[in-house]
Amino acid sequence: MSETKVGKEKLYLGIDIGGTAVKLGSVTETGQVVETESYQVDFDGYETPILQTVVESCNKFFYKYKRKTGEYQAIGVSATGTINIRTGVVDGSAGHIRNWEKSCIKDVLQSKFGIPVQVLNDANAAALGEAWIGAAKGKKDVVVVTIGTGVGGGILVNGQILLGVNGFAGELGHMPIQNHGEACTCGNKGCLERYGSMTALIQRIKASVKAGNMKSLLPKEINGESIFSLAEEGNAQVLEILDQWMDDLAAGIIGLVHIFNPEQVLIGGGVSRQEKLFVEPLRKKVVDHIMPHFLQNFELRAAKLGNHAGMIGAVYYCKQQY
Repeated sequence: MSETKVGKEKLYLGIDIGGTAVKLGSVTETGQVVETESYQVDFDGYETPILQTVVESCNKFFYKYKRKTGEYQAIGVSATGTINIRTGVVDGSAGHIRNWEKSCIKDVLQSKFGIPVQVLNDANAAALGEAWIGAAKGKKDVVVVTIGTGVGGGILVNGQILLGVNGFAGELGHMPIQNHGEACTCGNKGCLERYGSMTALIQRIKASVKAGNMKSLLPKEINGESIFSLAEEGNAQVLEILDQWMDDLAAGIIGLVHIFNPEQVLIGGGVSRQEKLFVEPLRKKVVDHIMPHFLQNFELRAAKLGNHAGMIGAVYYCKQQY
């Protein structure tokens, strides 16, 4: 492996593959992102396989920053989907993304770029990143819940990421919270992400608009930003739907607290920036329904690393392996 450093630090390539974009960054051995770019992966409805787009994006990144693959110690990949951590293969995508399941991320990237590659699920990577240099630094028992298109999660037990027998642990979004509930893309019903994801929130708002309850908001304008903007303005209908949405999300988190007895629950995803309208009321809903003895040494707060959490955590995992 290369001995190239930034200043006195070795350099790693961090890759965070999501459902809409791939983020790339040159990351130092202490977790500092010194260069970063984002490239769209869903530009043609996934007709072009994501992994092909990732390889092309890496080449664009290297060209822009005048980097050679030999400058990097290894590549750490944070990827959406059910990832086999040993093989680096996408074993499942819960039906979200075409041409993604069975992608051999590790083998393809190692073959293309000639340096070691490690791959893990994006939420597990985010949890490791937060434990390394983020909001969970110094904590040993932590549950990270990431909220976006779906609901993901990473679980730290005694400072180690909980992987399970095949490396699939942490699929928090597919924990059922309602019997005979809404059908999920995974094939089950009543999954947490059908009720507690940003997708679910947007769908609830759209349904209210179509029912004629929110004439001030047109369907084409509905996204996370517009929803919280209306909530900030005090829109009663939006606030009511937000409250119901947080009830469902809190139900899942309460169950996780009672199972894992963590000292900390971290909320990740763009919505975690909404401290007053989201994190604070969610915290109250969770704390009010946890058994009292589970509240000892417990906190729920927003994650710290934002969009860099996945690539930073993937690099940290690389460092642990080599």
